[in-house]
Order: sequence, then structure tokens, then C-alpha cells
Amino acid sequence: MSYGRRVSVPLDVPLDVLPAGSVVTGIVARTGGHRSAVFEVRLAGSDPLIVKRYADGWRWTQAKEVHVYGLLESAGVGPTPRVVRVDRERAITVLTTVPGTPMSQTALTPEAVRAAYRRIGRFQAALHRIAMPAFGYVTTGITEPVADNPTYMRRQFSLRLNDFLAAGGPADLHAAMTATVTAQQRCLDACTGAVLCHNDLHEGNVLVDAAGTVTGFVDVENAVAADPLLDLAKTVQYDLDASPDKHAALFEGYGPLPPRGHERLRLYRLYHSLELWTYFASVGNTGPLPAIADDLRSLVDR
Repeated sequence: MSYGRRVSVPLDVPLDVLPAGSVVTGIVARTGGHRSAVFEVRLAGSDPLIVKRYADGWRWTQAKEVHVYGLLESAGVGPTPRVVRVDRERAITVLTTVPGTPMSQTALTPEAVRAAYRRIGRFQAALHRIAMPAFGYVTTGITEPVADNPTYMRRQFSLRLNDFLAAGGPADLHAAMTATVTAQQRCLDACTGAVLCHNDLHEGNVLVDAAGTVTGFVDVENAVAADPLLDLAKTVQYDLDASPDKHAALFEGYGPLPPRGHERLRLYRLYHSLELWTYFASVGNTGPLPAIADDLRSLVDR
């Protein structure tokens, strides 16, 4: 292992995980959150690499990330990071670097935004061609697998609705959401098989270059095996400015929706908004709750 001049090596970056002969010219901390410490390691004569060290309580996400990126690579779906090396003993993964900056942090022209959302739609369409053997949360397999979509989504809604009530959510809104889910049960039958879903594909996880062209997709730690419309619904629901142009471009890139697609989208948007409400409540961040409750009311059947 060689080092470039005046390279300060953080303690979280053991450079022996890098390919033999690597010449390090710089190390830059990247956003990692509470689950991992993430560094971009710049190398002489080759592309930089990402080194991730997972926190002790989140070591299981290392195996999940490696598994999901492996599924994407095998299916030719991307561009996404490729796994270079896995050190399970030290909970370190080395990944290729996808160039670009998060779309959420980049000022783009309206034309570039529409083009990006069409590309997001094409990526999701390709992702959703990866069939999964059951419905459930993805790790290195499927946790608590369920054979069919109605059973899986009834379980998920029940969990979130119980959390909503336990956290002090308005009883009338809880009743309205429960009635909506009950009334819309039949649309859940329209999904006949689970596919791989990114389950967090918002602008923060889409990378673009200076011209606004999408360069890659990252962060698969929330992946699930589910109805593809559940995935599309999260992208729509997490679009902060609720732009019709963005949504139109997304669906243009994705292609025709499956049977009862719009009904499923609306129901799943309710699920994601409910999930977001319960998340903020669970961490004690009450500020966003009234606005999310208003969104929930707009999504229930009347």
C-alpha cells in the first residue's frame, strides 16, 4: 500500500482493505448517518473508492447492502455501486464510486428535472423485473416472508395503524384510514408477485452530473420485496414539491402501469405517509406531524 503526500488517514479508514498497489492521494468524509462512517478514498491512476464502516448495531445492514447490490449487478440494473471487497470481521465494505451529487442538492432546469424523472422511471421499471420469491423485508433473504400481497400489506398497515394510535394520532383519522384500507382490499389482489423494490428512491438517492444528467442510484438499505407500485408510490409521495411534471415524466419513463395501478398508488401513498408520521413520532420530532396528518386526510376515502 502506498500513500500520496500529506494524506491524513482517519482511524475509521483501514487502507489494507483497498486493492493491492493502491496509491492513496486523498480521503474525504462523505455523508453516512448513524449507521455507518463513509469515506471517499481517492487513488492515483484509478477511480476513487468508497469505504464504509458500519456501526456495531447496524452490522446486519452490511450483509443486506452487499446482497442487494449483487442482485442488481447480476440483473444488469444500474448504474449503482459495485461491491469491491467485504470485510465482515471489521464490518467494512469497499464499493466503487458513482460520480455525481444528489439531485436534491443540485439546481436543475425544468427540462433536466423531467429528463431525470424519466430516467428514474426507467431504472425502477428495470428494477421491478427482478422477481422475488415472497413478500417481505429484504436482508440476505426475506424476513418473515409472506406468500401474497394482500396478506403482506394488511400486516404492514396493521402495524403502522397501531403505531399511529399508540403515538397519540387522532382517533377520527385512524378510523378513516382503517376504513379506507378495508374498502380498498381488492386492489391489493391485483399484484400477483413480489419484485425487488428500492423503497427509498427520492432525489437524495439519485446522483446527477453538472448538466443534470443522472449518473447513478444509491442507498439500498430500505429494500423490500413487494408490489412494484409500492415503490413508485414512495417516489411520488416523497417528492417534496408534488410536481405534476415530475410525476408525468416518472410514469413516462416507467411505462404502462399494471392493473388497478392508480388505485394501488393512492393506497400505497397513504401507507408511506402513515409510515412517515409514525417515524417522526417515534423519534420525538413532532414538528412535521400536523402537515403529514393533513396529507393523510387528503388520501383517505371520503
